[in-house]
Amino acid sequence: MSTDQSESTPTDAAEGCRIHVVRHGTTTMNVQNRYRGRRDIPLDAQGYQDAVDAARRLSTVGLTAVYTGPLRRTISTAQIIADEARVPDIRILHGLVNLDYGDWEGMTAEEAEIFDPEGFRLYRTDPSQAICPNGERLRDARDRVIEALRLIGSRHQGEDVAAVSHAVIIRLAVARLNGATGESWRAPVGRGSITELLVRPDGELELGKMPSGGAPD
Repeated sequence: MSTDQSESTPTDAAEGCRIHVVRHGTTTMNVQNRYRGRRDIPLDAQGYQDAVDAARRLSTVGLTAVYTGPLRRTISTAQIIADEARVPDIRILHGLVNLDYGDWEGMTAEEAEIFDPEGFRLYRTDPSQAICPNGERLRDARDRVIEALRLIGSRHQGEDVAAVSHAVIIRLAVARLNGATGESWRAPVGRGSITELLVRPDGELELGKMPSGGAPD
């Protein structure tokens, strides 16, 4: 398990399944800095370019499968990656879906803090205890994405695959693997960025490379 937040640790897919976790491209709500949650909004023009850029970065790794959450912005990103890699189908996996922000969906961070100050404090500093008002517990979201990644790994040992998800979901997985606590769990995850994970044959997950590339928030 890597604990370094800046250096890359080489991984070998022959030792397990290497998963390239991609954050979807930009949407209008990203530009507005509003929590998207489960709202099914499409990529904007920049978002399609983010997806193309990610696809090109992954074009030489030999992807054998592309997974995605069920929302349009991840499906569109995944399809572009699959087309570039000549993977015939994308596979929808609900464990990769975004956090259910509940009452916070559509709000800016400033609005969410006013709506529920204590809940927002926990969201920023202690995801193991945080819950979105009338939404999802962050630890539940963390657990489901870890299980989704393990499932992908069990199906594709010795292979390189892509999985398209959302910033908060990727952050929760990374924090689970590198032990980040406090506000440091909110690592930068650019739109169209790629995070590299390895799933060993025994199901153990390792962090290979921190999120890199993509458009910053």
